[in-house]
Parts: sequence; structure tokens; C-alpha cells
Amino acid sequence: MRVLVTGVNGQLGHDVMLELVRRGYKGIGSGSGEAYRGTDDLAVMPYIPLDITDQDDVNRVIMATAPDTVIHCSAWTAVDAAEEKENRTKVFALNTSGPEYLAKACKAVGAKMIYLSTDYVFNGQGTIPWKPDDRNYAPLNVYGQSKLEGELSVAGNMENYFIVRTSWVFGINGTNFISTMIRLGKAHDTVRVVSDQIGTPTYTKDLARLLVDMSETEKYGTYHVTNEGGYCSWFEFCQEVYRQYGLETQIIPVTTAEFGLNRAVRPFNSRLDKSKLSSAGFEPLPDWQDAIGRYLKEAQL
Repeated sequence: MRVLVTGVNGQLGHDVMLELVRRGYKGIGSGSGEAYRGTDDLAVMPYIPLDITDQDDVNRVIMATAPDTVIHCSAWTAVDAAEEKENRTKVFALNTSGPEYLAKACKAVGAKMIYLSTDYVFNGQGTIPWKPDDRNYAPLNVYGQSKLEGELSVAGNMENYFIVRTSWVFGINGTNFISTMIRLGKAHDTVRVVSDQIGTPTYTKDLARLLVDMSETEKYGTYHVTNEGGYCSWFEFCQEVYRQYGLETQIIPVTTAEFGLNRAVRPFNSRLDKSKLSSAGFEPLPDWQDAIGRYLKEAQL
């Protein structure tokens, strides 16, 4: 199986490539840079520069690589910066137009496509977990709207697709909540962490395994994927990180309003219903508490 992976310079794309290598598949990395930037020995992997906002470039790369599957991990993920007026054109080019170009190119060559999306496509209200087939989207911010439009672009232009919504992602190849909180915890006696936003963390290494599992099937559709282990707040997430890491920094729970540092509106309810995974025969991800331990061991922060 030949798999083209976009965004290999980021956390998830990097781990998808490692998973492909582990299984003996032909992985081809792509990104906006001229060369691969990241950890491990992936610098020797096949790598192709790709501007997903350029339809001609997308067509060229898809035709040249002839993939069986495209796993699309590339995206604008700077949620607060997406709110700035001068960035919005680029945000929608990356998160909406790019996926549309990829979907059309994949359909032309008969390739499958896996599009990574987010709980931010929903309005973040209530306490009931969002189901994959819920349609009451109403995203709260520019990032969420751009990702929703990306989903619609993929679904509207091809049939052989997976849309995978996830949340609270952390991985080795980049900065994330865990690495940031450990850095802050080492530098300060106290840290403030939001306690009224509820969701589930996701380790990119575990998510990568599932994405490659999906690419081996034709069980197309929209799925929700996070680690197991139940729901938590960012405050409780940080508590578990510090417990496992051995930091005694005091964590002060605050409301989103009290925290007050985010430009983009955040969802309070990021709970995702993952039952469709099991019903489709996919193996769930391990508990997020276990994932933290494995990440800390590998990251050596």
C-alpha cells in the first residue's frame, strides 16, 4: 500500500509516517517546507514539498505519487491566530480549499482519503457527547468554521473518504499542552488551568495506528477518535501529567472567563462519542492516562 501523508513536519503526520514504516508500507511524506523537519530517522523517507493551497501543485503531486490512500494531517491549527483578520484567507485556504483540491485529485486517481478534523466543528454547548453523525454544527470560531467547511468539501467531492474528528492532541514532534505545562510547572510555583472545558486527550502515536488501520479498510464515513479513559477537564489533564511527571507545582483551577487569555471562543463541551469505532470493528485507543506515561517516557522532557 502506498500512502501519501501531508503535514509530516507536525505531530500527527510524523507519527503516521512512523506507523507506516513499522508496518512495512510505502509512506511518502509531504509538507510546505523544502525538506523534512522533525525527530527520529524520518529524514531518509521519501519527501515531496506540497502546497495544498495550490490546486495545480496538488494535482501534480497526486499524479506523481499515485497513492492508494492520502492521510491529510496538514492544517492551520493556531486557533487564536485564526481570528486575526489578516490570517483568515490563509486559514480557509489551508483548511477548506486544500482538502477540496486533495479530494478531487484523490477521486481522479481512485485513492482513498482520510481527513483529520476536530470537535470544534460543533457549538461546544451542553454535556452530551457529540456523535459523528450530529449535524447541529455551529462552530464558535474561525478555526472550527474552516475545518467544518473542509469536511463538507471532502464529503461533497468524493465517496471513498474517512473524516476523523479528534481533540486535545499531543505528540513528540512539536509542542503541545503537556510539554507546555511541564515547562511552566518547572518555571513557576503555581499555574492556572481551565477547569470548565471538558474533553479527552489524544496521543498522536495511538491515533496514527488507528488511521493506518482505517486505510486498510473500506469502512468509510465520519468517526470520532480520542484515547479512552473517560472525560476530563484541562485542569484534571494537567493534574495527571504532573502526578506522573513528579512535579509538585500547585495547579489552580479557573473558569474560562477567569483565564481570559484566549482570543478565540473555546467549546465547553468537547466530549466525543466514539462508539461508532467499535461497531465498525476498529480497535479503540488505550486510556489517556496510560498514553501520558508512554509519551513522557518517549519525550524525556
